[in-house]
Amino acid sequence: MKLSEQEAAWLEVRRYLEANRFDLGVDAQHEYVDHVKFFETPLLTVANWLPLSPIPLLGIDLQLRASQTTAGSSVDYGANLPLSLDNTTYQNYADVFQALAAPRAFQNRTTYRLEEAELTDTSRSRLAFSLGRYFDSLNTGEASAHEYAAARLGRGDGGIRKNIKDPCDLAQRPVNMAVSALTLKRTAGGEFEFFLHWRDPKKVGHAGGLYQVVPSGVFQAAGEEALHQTNDFSLLKFLARELAEELLGEAEINSDGSRALDYSEWGLFRKLQVSVDDGGARMWCVGLGVDPLTFATDLLAVLVFEHDAFADVFGEVTRENDEGRVLAAKRFDEATVSNLVRNERMQAAGAALLASAWHHRDTILSPS
Repeated sequence: MKLSEQEAAWLEVRRYLEANRFDLGVDAQHEYVDHVKFFETPLLTVANWLPLSPIPLLGIDLQLRASQTTAGSSVDYGANLPLSLDNTTYQNYADVFQALAAPRAFQNRTTYRLEEAELTDTSRSRLAFSLGRYFDSLNTGEASAHEYAAARLGRGDGGIRKNIKDPCDLAQRPVNMAVSALTLKRTAGGEFEFFLHWRDPKKVGHAGGLYQVVPSGVFQAAGEEALHQTNDFSLLKFLARELAEELLGEAEINSDGSRALDYSEWGLFRKLQVSVDDGGARMWCVGLGVDPLTFATDLLAVLVFEHDAFADVFGEVTRENDEGRVLAAKRFDEATVSNLVRNERMQAAGAALLASAWHHRDTILSPS
């Protein structure tokens, strides 16, 4: 592909970002000295996103406003984007990304856009959403990571990070909330294990080359039609779809039909619901946080499965999926958690989730 001089320079910065994403993320936290760091990890948070003790995930009040919010372009937020060969300036980071470096999965699907969050305690836990688009966060957050990498290379610093002064202020930018969940399973011997996911940069548009908990994905419906947006607006339904993709290697459920998905007909969801109802599976929320490099915003969940419940719902776990590779189960103990949080190339949300889960282990691991 023939590139303009500016496109070639953009691609060099992009490659540098991918090769150094972890170190850049660790460094970027120091731009936010006044922000709370989630359990001394790089993940940024605020007081009303950080409950003193875990709260029931499925007890969070979810509110959906039917309107779809129009987001500004990357240029509107201050991005410095390249000229193409015909001297046209790109308006959005996603357009440059798609033209020069798009991964295998790259679709501008409708998402649930986070507008308000309160997670202080069980009685007041609430998340309010409107509708947005997947590229909305990419055009601000991933673009901000790119300009941070460019500044490191001495190629200017752009304007996004100057204009979005507080990435934890949900009014300053479009926020596609991801749900990142640490899946813990009790072994036959009574100990607990968990899984990690290596995100393949050739397959994903965000956090490629880093380790993350399983599952993790942007909160969205299975289809674009309004009936899906309403029917799929559930953390349990969303997690069931993500667990099927990442732990079992199944294809993403992506409906383009005029009939809402009937989750009661889906065997995995039925088994998951039964496990939740009878206590074989327990689901907790430990907070909400923002990555200091990419502004990715994650609801942090812990899914705890008793031995028989996990075997019944999942059986064998895959080693490969559409977004990367699932590592062999690791022991949930202090040494393993500490090493991953302090020494490994963990995504900020994953590190924060592991640290928080270990801190709250007495609560989250105790049977109801």
